[in-house]
Amino acid sequence: MSRLINIKTSETEYYDIAIEKDFSNLLKFIEPLNLIGRKICIVSDSNVAKIYLETIKGILSEKYNVFSFVFEAGEENKNLDTVSDLYEYLILNKFDRKDYLLALGGGVVGDLTGYCAATYLRGIDFIQVPTSLLAQVDSSIGGKTGVDFRSYKNMVGAFHQPKLVYINVSTLNSLSKRQYNSGMGEVIKHGYIKDKSYYNWLLDNKAKIIEKDLETLEEMIYVSCYTKKLVVENDPKEQGERALLNFGHTLGHAIEKLMNFSLYHGECVVLGMIAALNISKAKGYITDEEIKQALLLFEDFEFPVTVKGITVNEVLEVSKSDKKMDKGRIKFIILQEVGNAVIDTNISDTELVASLKDIITA
Repeated sequence: MSRLINIKTSETEYYDIAIEKDFSNLLKFIEPLNLIGRKICIVSDSNVAKIYLETIKGILSEKYNVFSFVFEAGEENKNLDTVSDLYEYLILNKFDRKDYLLALGGGVVGDLTGYCAATYLRGIDFIQVPTSLLAQVDSSIGGKTGVDFRSYKNMVGAFHQPKLVYINVSTLNSLSKRQYNSGMGEVIKHGYIKDKSYYNWLLDNKAKIIEKDLETLEEMIYVSCYTKKLVVENDPKEQGERALLNFGHTLGHAIEKLMNFSLYHGECVVLGMIAALNISKAKGYITDEEIKQALLLFEDFEFPVTVKGITVNEVLEVSKSDKKMDKGRIKFIILQEVGNAVIDTNISDTELVASLKDIITA
């Protein structure tokens, strides 16, 4: 049975998030977009293209004029050079403002495709078909697009909403264990920031989640997507509440950069969340027991809880170049309780150092 979520982007416009067990209904959800006679360019990376590109081309070719652009997989290719290559491909194939892009892949593919869609001919429409857990529950939803600039993650970007997000839960079976577990960082984050009952549900169902039980995954992805819907509808351009979604991200992004992206995004977010949980505990908002429970949950999904080869001072320095800074202050997200996150711009360097001392090891 299809699961459907509508995300409102204006008083009169919205897009669907369709959660399915296969690709059989993809055409059904694309048809209302009125693309007959239009071109669609599938953008994918070299890993995902090997598995799903021909399947998606076959489905779309029944009705549409389909092109494809594949770039080398890896965060290091989410940059303006790849964007330039895609621009050139679209120009040579005469894509105009009524044509579409379709992002087929994980967060790197979705972010880059969305940014190209936002900027090519001052903006064309695009569809998200996320194939990683991280992309399905987070990066494909809400219209944040971007690419890395030199060593600065997502420093160049635009807000540009997709016209459809089509999630095939079965694609999670093609992920490595580490890739799959990495996506759980964002899933757990949703429980922490907005929904304690969901967090408790994750604790109760972690065995089925680890086993990739499809019914359980459908429910999990639906609740995570719905949680993100509530936040991004209230704050589409991150002027306020949407910043809560950055729980664990400020220090996590700094660690990700300093480790030269050798750790996955979700792994770095978890390290950042542990630091944020430490600060929340130090302020008396959460208990030692809740910290221990969190660490056990991260252990169940095989997340690293310490990192070597970098220093606390390096993490602090890099975090202060984060694009989420507010008037020179780090806009830090902490928990007042599990399920209730708040923005705090008064976290001191001393508090940040203390939060990292057990995470950054010699």
